[in-house]
Amino acid sequence: MEEHIVIIGNGISGVTAARHIRKNSDKRITIISAETQYFFSRTALMYVYMGHMKFEHTQPYEPYFWKKNRIELKQAFVQTVDHAHKKLVFADGDTMAYDKLILAVGSKPNKFGWPGQDLPGVQGLYSAQDLQSLEDNAPNNKVCKRAVIVGGGLIGIEMAEMCATRNIPVTFLVREDSFWNGVLPAGESAMINRHIQNHHIDLRLGTNLKEILADENGRARAVVIAETGEEIPCDVVGLTAGVSPNIDFLRGSGIELGRGIKVNPMLETNIPDIYAIGDCAEQHEGINGRRPIEAVWYTGRMMGEALAQTICGRPTPYNPGHWFNSAKFFDIEYQTYGWVFSERSKQDWEQHFHWKHEDDTKCITVATHADTGKFLGINTFGIRMRHEVFDRWLTEERDTDYVMQHLAEANFDPEFYRQYEKQILEAYHNENAFAKSNV
Repeated sequence: MEEHIVIIGNGISGVTAARHIRKNSDKRITIISAETQYFFSRTALMYVYMGHMKFEHTQPYEPYFWKKNRIELKQAFVQTVDHAHKKLVFADGDTMAYDKLILAVGSKPNKFGWPGQDLPGVQGLYSAQDLQSLEDNAPNNKVCKRAVIVGGGLIGIEMAEMCATRNIPVTFLVREDSFWNGVLPAGESAMINRHIQNHHIDLRLGTNLKEILADENGRARAVVIAETGEEIPCDVVGLTAGVSPNIDFLRGSGIELGRGIKVNPMLETNIPDIYAIGDCAEQHEGINGRRPIEAVWYTGRMMGEALAQTICGRPTPYNPGHWFNSAKFFDIEYQTYGWVFSERSKQDWEQHFHWKHEDDTKCITVATHADTGKFLGINTFGIRMRHEVFDRWLTEERDTDYVMQHLAEANFDPEFYRQYEKQILEAYHNENAFAKSNV
């Protein structure tokens, strides 16, 4: 009988694992999801609401793909993992046996016990159901007179942009004194503050949510600011203060949990034949200095690829390589390669060179080891760079002088875009000359 591989979760990590197991074996594969029947690109949800595409356009594979590749799909909610008997129990009482189980259950929006956080009209922005809720709660600026977004991260700014495209006024509550300044260096964070405000978003820095008030029908009607007691009337409240692994259904199962599902570099849990991948997986220790949990699309894909090799008899540890990521702040594209820490996180030996263009929509920050001159990483805003070039320079442990002299080799902007490497290099040389003259 064929070994039965069951995957809970049809996001990028679970589907990648299924695809690569199928490429390398004839094992029986079942993917279970309570969210949607077919895999879709979660990062594209915002573009559906903004009218750039339809939901079916977010699905990379045609419906026939799954049957053709003998990947069974089951839409159901798993209530219990009974590892002693190697079976799953569904919410409707049905059961399914497995030989190996892959947990790829993703994340859920954080809630912090705010009064009113479960009212109708209060939502996150993570799932396909959240997208439909936003369509219902904020279809236009007649139904939704104002949206209040709580949480100053990437999901929050996406939701702000989405509402702004439908001319819905937005108030954005950020508890930090500058947007995403736990991640971005000060100059970058300040530039994004201004960019948000330039898009007519009511950005409230250093501001915390106290509670959400209900109207006579039990729907959200306003938020209350903790610091001042001010009431801000609104018709939808977006809770975007990060996400956390979706592991509540595993409590008491015997599977070791921390913030996520504890795994080793082979992506194995403490229970034989049970694995975890994607943003629900928590490494016992970070790999290559990385965070134990990484809610990033590409790491989920890489985990799926590595685990598929192991499942198919070629044990392969997960190795994410050098850190990189990308995002978008309205119309400013952001890329990061290597490590560039914010002021609150960086070490004494990490030095930053920061350059900003006069139009206030383009900048870079380069991190250098002060003692060795080694290149540690780069953030770019409004200037596209090539991942493979920076990945190679990080592997070769190039110094920052080399990187700056060859920066044009990494440029990935389309033809006819203006190039800024000459200006950047001149500013870099001027800053170094000034620093040496003051030694």
